[in-house]
Amino acid sequence: MRRATGAGRSLEDALREAVRSGRLAAGTRLPGSRALASDLGLARGTIVRAYTQLAAEGWLTGSPGSGTHVAHVNVPGPSDDDRRRECAPEKRRWRADLRPGRPDLASFPRTAWTAGVRRVLDRVEAERLDYGDFEGSATLRTSVATYAARARGARVTPDAVVVTAGFSHGLALPARALRGMGVRHAATEDPGLARHRELLTAAGLTCVPLRVDEFGADPAGLTAETGVALLTPAHQHPSGVVLSPARRGEFVAWARRTEGFLVEDDYDGEFRYDGRPVGALQALDPERVVFAGSVSKTLAPGLRLGWLVVPPALRVPVSAAMRESGGGVSVIEQSTLADLVARGDYDRHVRRVRSAYRRRRGELADRVAAVTGLALVGVAAGLHALLPVPSAEHERRLVAAGEYVGLRLQGLHTSGYRHPADASAPAALVLGYATPPPHAWSQALDLLGDVPAAEGLRAGPTGTRR
Repeated sequence: MRRATGAGRSLEDALREAVRSGRLAAGTRLPGSRALASDLGLARGTIVRAYTQLAAEGWLTGSPGSGTHVAHVNVPGPSDDDRRRECAPEKRRWRADLRPGRPDLASFPRTAWTAGVRRVLDRVEAERLDYGDFEGSATLRTSVATYAARARGARVTPDAVVVTAGFSHGLALPARALRGMGVRHAATEDPGLARHRELLTAAGLTCVPLRVDEFGADPAGLTAETGVALLTPAHQHPSGVVLSPARRGEFVAWARRTEGFLVEDDYDGEFRYDGRPVGALQALDPERVVFAGSVSKTLAPGLRLGWLVVPPALRVPVSAAMRESGGGVSVIEQSTLADLVARGDYDRHVRRVRSAYRRRRGELADRVAAVTGLALVGVAAGLHALLPVPSAEHERRLVAAGEYVGLRLQGLHTSGYRHPADASAPAALVLGYATPPPHAWSQALDLLGDVPAAEGLRAGPTGTRR
């Protein structure tokens, strides 16, 4: 059926909405096509096509000799959510964003990526565009194995690599696999990302908190029922501490002793500013550690590209979980990333943004010290730092003050990092200094400088906190 365009499409939309809203009641007779065409100054054929289309959709009824009528349709009334949306104010316009977990998206290497896509499309064989291996293309798996060994010190071969659609997808796969193998409890860091607990819970696992202190996650929190522990050893998220050598050894010893597994979230392992990046925990025992990485912090999360290095005992279950989930990443995206790594473009980009983020962290530390007299918490690494505040209530008010001036902020309590929730636990803002694009960085610092004053955290004349 040929669809109306222009005036005819506008007429269709107007009549459809009039019936949907109840302004045209069921049974109402509509003007004849000749009369309506004359009234609206349209061709009769336009009216006939609009009536015919709406009759086909069930909004109108008609037959020769009886005219066209509004059909009896059950149109649900507006829901509470619909009413709230209609009454809600215009979408918030933020002046700056200091949420953690995001790179500077404006730094994405568009020129290098575009050139890589063109090279891939110029040489890709037609057969490569067919349904590929669920575990990922051989080219990218080899590239990831080489990169993870060189840049992160992992012990990896291409057959151990599974290409994923980012870390969330990568965490869901071993979680589902372990659930199928009888695991029921997973240990997660406290504080830690609520999203990770959601993914583990969705896979059927019960999350048990591991207290985090200055040495990283404490293995004393592991229970007899724990079958897997999720860790961020290179730069704990969000506290920013590094898992100590002693704790690393204890976690690996636990995994060997209990035949459990560790999932290493290497979310920003490339970014260390006061020394060399800490090597992968996976190197201590590739039989017991799942190493998970992605380009979400180095390039952009929207690429949905990540990887797992899977121990031999989990490869078949993880592959099965991948097939069951219908997973898979575009072969063009995979080949482009492999091309960038092979040509050195990926490493050059990481070095460039590492330098920019190092500078931003220094500027953030200076501004925080000048305004509050406080020092940022956490090793100089990654894309975020903690600013301790006196209490959960102070944190909540600071986040609200940021919202008032148009600055997006997150805190340990306000963003669900604590589990279980405990208002008496230490509080802090989690400041993502990589997030603002270059043109908004100075404004973000200025806005942040205004927020502590609202809660009496401004430094005195000598730089000490009032």
